[in-house]
Amino acid sequence: MDRYVCIHGHFYQPPRENPWLEAIEAQESAYPYHDWNERIASECYEANSASRVLDDRKRIERIVNNYASISFNFGPTLLSWMEEKDPETYTAIQEADRESQARFSGHGSALAQVYNHMILPLANRRDRRTQVIWGIRDFQHRFGRSPEGLWLAETAADAESLDILAEQGIRFTILAQNQARRTRRSEARHWRDVGGGRVDPTMPYEIRLPSGRSIAVFFYDGPISRAVAFEGLLRSGVRLANRILGASSESRSWPELLHIATDGETYGHHHRHGEMALTYALQHIENNGLARLTNYGEHLDRFKPTHQAEIFEKSSWSCAHGVDRWWSDCGCNSGMQPGWNQAWRTPLRNALDWLRDDLAPRYEKAAGRLLRDPWAARDDYIDVILDRSPESVGRFLERHAARPLEDGERIEVFKHLELQRHAMLMYTSCGWFFDELSGIETVQVIQYAGRAVQLAREILGIDPEPQFVAKLAEAKSNVPEHGDGARIYEKFVKPAMVDLLKVGAHYAVSSLFKDYEREDRIYCYAVTKHHAHRTWAGRGRLLVGHATVTSKITGESGHLSYGVLHLGDHNVHGGVRSFRGEEAFGAFVKEIDATFKRGDFPAVIRLLDHHFQGATYSLKSLFRDEQRDILHQILEATLAETETRFRQIYETHVPLMRFLADLGTAPPKALHTAAEFVLNAGLRRAFRKETIDLELVRGLLDSAASEKVALDGPGLAFAIEKALERLMERAANEPGDVSALKMIESIVLLVQSLPFEVDLWRMQNLYDRMMKRFYPEFRSRADEEGRAWVATFVSLGELLSMRVG
Repeated sequence: MDRYVCIHGHFYQPPRENPWLEAIEAQESAYPYHDWNERIASECYEANSASRVLDDRKRIERIVNNYASISFNFGPTLLSWMEEKDPETYTAIQEADRESQARFSGHGSALAQVYNHMILPLANRRDRRTQVIWGIRDFQHRFGRSPEGLWLAETAADAESLDILAEQGIRFTILAQNQARRTRRSEARHWRDVGGGRVDPTMPYEIRLPSGRSIAVFFYDGPISRAVAFEGLLRSGVRLANRILGASSESRSWPELLHIATDGETYGHHHRHGEMALTYALQHIENNGLARLTNYGEHLDRFKPTHQAEIFEKSSWSCAHGVDRWWSDCGCNSGMQPGWNQAWRTPLRNALDWLRDDLAPRYEKAAGRLLRDPWAARDDYIDVILDRSPESVGRFLERHAARPLEDGERIEVFKHLELQRHAMLMYTSCGWFFDELSGIETVQVIQYAGRAVQLAREILGIDPEPQFVAKLAEAKSNVPEHGDGARIYEKFVKPAMVDLLKVGAHYAVSSLFKDYEREDRIYCYAVTKHHAHRTWAGRGRLLVGHATVTSKITGESGHLSYGVLHLGDHNVHGGVRSFRGEEAFGAFVKEIDATFKRGDFPAVIRLLDHHFQGATYSLKSLFRDEQRDILHQILEATLAETETRFRQIYETHVPLMRFLADLGTAPPKALHTAAEFVLNAGLRRAFRKETIDLELVRGLLDSAASEKVALDGPGLAFAIEKALERLMERAANEPGDVSALKMIESIVLLVQSLPFEVDLWRMQNLYDRMMKRFYPEFRSRADEEGRAWVATFVSLGELLSMRVG
């Protein structure tokens, strides 16, 4: 009997980008990483692109790309982030799909996904169709082929959604066992009830749709998938393999497909080193001839469905009540606080539905003056999202513009389409999945709605905000301080809204602390600097200038003048307004410059307020990442002064602290705080230097141990990892430099004695590449330099747990 194994990973993160900046801002909870995408990429997406196979001595024998051996889908919005922020992993995922085509009879393992994880059975038909089209087009753009299968968000399905998939050429999708209602052998008359997860998951099924179309469905093995995700099955690759193979039965007469599906983040993020258990399980199955690895496209091509199935309408994999989790207080939650409820889900969806339905006919009418078919244009807008170059925009307008458009009309077209994009993004499923209205995922979808509201004001001549906010007020938070959706909108959405003036304010204030090029970029805005005049007076600085700010998304542009006064530390006062011409600007510069040079700073502030008519800004006006960087600059001098004082206290009282430690007596808190600050600061600084002083580092570590000072493990580990990667890349660029390898070896030796863990994962990857590239060459050399390099390289490999050769 033939047995086939397929493991599917659904790799997805909710879009976290600021809707106005098109970028993810710093998320403190992801420390020491910049944001959660970056953290999960490190723990999971990168890890699966370079998973370890260990030998019997626990050395790394091989580094393999898991994606080439499994079935997988990545959310389009996640891949968009990865393309820019983690291109190496992005490329590895694309390469894995190409490898899988060679391995699995021409069938790539990558599947498409509905664009922004919208729950299709709760959407209207127009949105469902666009979501599928965008998901397919995004896939084609990234993988260079059309997808055979498509992953539905939360596997949420009904006949209409499946019909749209089939209409768009999708051959199959993956659903949960509990979604199957009944099955029968093809062309048989009688159906068999398989409700309650009783469908046999080891074969593909055909679903015949009311339109006359059909689509194949694979119902994954639910119990094994749950064991992988929640029951610790990934603690052993052999256990995982045996559990999957244990689902086989001699009673079946057909080629069995033993397959599971989980969130891809299970392998490495939710379960540390889960990617290695996955690698080992796949290797164990394949090397021992226990089954043949396959993917869904290959299996469907080899074994056509012999049975039909019908599903429960509006069912999913993560809600026992169908799709209620995404619109009602059904009881499904993620472990909520006692006394909490999710009654807010219904009024939130009602508010968004009202906004969508109120804006749709207005969009159709207003955009219809400029576009041949506004909804066909929306379907094709994904091509512009993927490529915003002038050439791409030109091709789009050539296809869809009702006539040649003026510049202002082009801007209006893209504002209309952006309104529609955000009206879909606001339905991202994560907004309802968790427990609280004020959670970051839910606030994110309300922000998307806020962007749609802002665009409606600008291009439709209406203000839907009062009615929308009134409907949000019906959604009640479980957290008393947040009240309801209306208060959350006021606290977290309105302050986040950005227009050209706010971008100009950010540019003006940040220009005090950094030098922009004449043509520069601030997130999704291009800035052209026309004039900048700087004056200094002691600690005071004055900057006045004018610049053009242009949205890279809509093409909207504004010529702005600005003036900013910095009195030292965090005291910044500035203003921005539309540029009134060279004459007015010159007169303003002359007046404020003379006032500043007199040292009359209060008068300068009054002039700024008068000239900019109250449109004034401070450090609070900066976008979060730049704000953090500038505050760090401002605090640097203060912290240096603080460190000097702490160092004096620490160095004066070190003997006393060590005496107290020897007695087992805790030092006074003031002394301990001084020691903690000085030693951690010293270590961070040491590891950030181009040349690392190991003697200094050892001395600081010895002092920390002697005085029982707690070290900032995550922060220092991150600094050490980056230092080692920097040194390893330098060694790769200068392969004959034995001293560089010896320095790395010394640091790795030091790492092994640290009281916190340092992740050498990227170091091992770099070492593996060096081994493949340089080791054979140096090993073949008979000279002393070659022998010295090989000896040091092998020694470093042992420290990194690498099997050399």
